[in-house]
Amino acid sequence: MTSPTKRRFNAHEVVMNPVDEPALGPTNDRSESPREASLPERIRDLVEGEPYAVLATQGDTQPYGSVIALAVSADLAQAAFCTSRATRKYNLLARCEHVALVIDDRSKHGDDIRRVSAVTATGRAAELAPGPDHDRWQAKLLARHPYLEEFLVSPSCAIFLVDIVRYLHVVRFQEVSQWVPRAGG
Repeated sequence: MTSPTKRRFNAHEVVMNPVDEPALGPTNDRSESPREASLPERIRDLVEGEPYAVLATQGDTQPYGSVIALAVSADLAQAAFCTSRATRKYNLLARCEHVALVIDDRSKHGDDIRRVSAVTATGRAAELAPGPDHDRWQAKLLARHPYLEEFLVSPSCAIFLVDIVRYLHVVRFQEVSQWVPRAGG
């Protein structure tokens, strides 16, 4: 088991290798219709339009899902969230860095699943060490979620940064496209 203090990093120290995860096939970042936004634009609209995600982590015998408040980098290559160090979520993240973030707009399309779109962002999460990167992501989280101010400045709060390997975008219930942020722009 890796010590949580050993897994802390500054945002620019981690470089994900897309080979760490199997690919669906070629990255698709173009729209099929000239009137339709490109895949990165559709992912950006969804991610920026939804303040919460479900964080998927892995325990010894089963997966776990946790609702989180998140902030995402301008290039969509990283996302940050906070959690208390006294949680199962924190302990699971300390043991296994591989995560998925699921973001969807189902609340906007209540009774028609064919109109719901979702993305699963896969990658690795690590706690940010105190310093400029921690402070920058803390400010991003606070700007997006001002009600978290008291928690974000408490000593029990840990900020995790996810280095995103790829997005899997699903529309119309079953149409799946893949986009790799660093390769796609």
